[in-house]
Amino acid sequence: MCATIFICLILSCTVLCSCKNRAYTSSFTAEETQKQFNILLETQELDSKQRYTIINQLATNLLAEQDYQGVILLLTEWVEKNPDDMYNSYWLLMTAHAYLSLGAEPVAEYYFDRILQKCPDLLVKGNSIHFMCLQNLIQISKTPSHRIKYFNELINRFPNDINTTELYLRLALEYENDNQWDQALKACELFVQQPDATTIQIPGEPDAYKNARHLIDFNNSSKDWTFETLQELEKAVKTAIDRRDWRALDRYKAKVNFFSMSWRQDETDPNSQEEFSMGNWMGRKIHYAESFDESSNSNEAYLKTWGWSNYVSTWYLYFRKVNFPLDPDINGNWEWAGIYIGNKL
Repeated sequence: MCATIFICLILSCTVLCSCKNRAYTSSFTAEETQKQFNILLETQELDSKQRYTIINQLATNLLAEQDYQGVILLLTEWVEKNPDDMYNSYWLLMTAHAYLSLGAEPVAEYYFDRILQKCPDLLVKGNSIHFMCLQNLIQISKTPSHRIKYFNELINRFPNDINTTELYLRLALEYENDNQWDQALKACELFVQQPDATTIQIPGEPDAYKNARHLIDFNNSSKDWTFETLQELEKAVKTAIDRRDWRALDRYKAKVNFFSMSWRQDETDPNSQEEFSMGNWMGRKIHYAESFDESSNSNEAYLKTWGWSNYVSTWYLYFRKVNFPLDPDINGNWEWAGIYIGNKL
């Protein structure tokens, strides 16, 4: 009997037995069918497609029984004994998913990465196995350096199958997590250059464009308005107010993304970024609180001031610590970043 007919007969038996009671089907599938397939693999001269059919059915039967350890043993042994099998990337993909089903994500990551490094790509129902591996690796890898590698490979190899705009932002965040700040800046620049960067909604990153734009603009600025400590910044601003020195206040204002807005506005609102001089508001005596507002913390400070206008007298000057690891001499300094107009909500 030729191998093809024998394979078809065994597959037919499997289908027929599925119509009988569940206990008999389980026993036949787990024992008799597996045994016959193994015998066929050892005794027949098979071409690659016939071997694929048998191995895939063996693995499918084990998966139906949720015998993930059996799947792993079957497929890893086959790959080890048949290193030239053109379908090894698929067998290792099934192995990785079996480990995922067992909750062994680090081992699954090893096999997904092994496919990328050792096996040629293969299409399964029109889908690239390498692409599927990268998608899984992005989800389960916990190491920034590894995720950087996977993001870059997705962008370089599969640009038409992904949202490139989102991945540039994700890549920038991973570079930040890995303290590769020069690379983070380059990824941010690529992100903001995308046509949909200003409108894209990225889960977990509601201020993606604003933060990327701020990093780029701050990097390109003089940064000469920052103070080494919050106390130095507070003293300089209060002294300028006492002296009605609006020119000094204008120098102390951040030159990147300085805002003036109500408490209900968003910092990204175009109206909050309008340039103005403090000289337009210092025609009267301005008062300030002796200490910062109680909502201040180690990274942000709010100084209540009043007397600016008949319409809205109270302004809160907003100071914040600079987060800019690209320049250690600037990182950790303080800047006057904006003004909240009106009483706190």
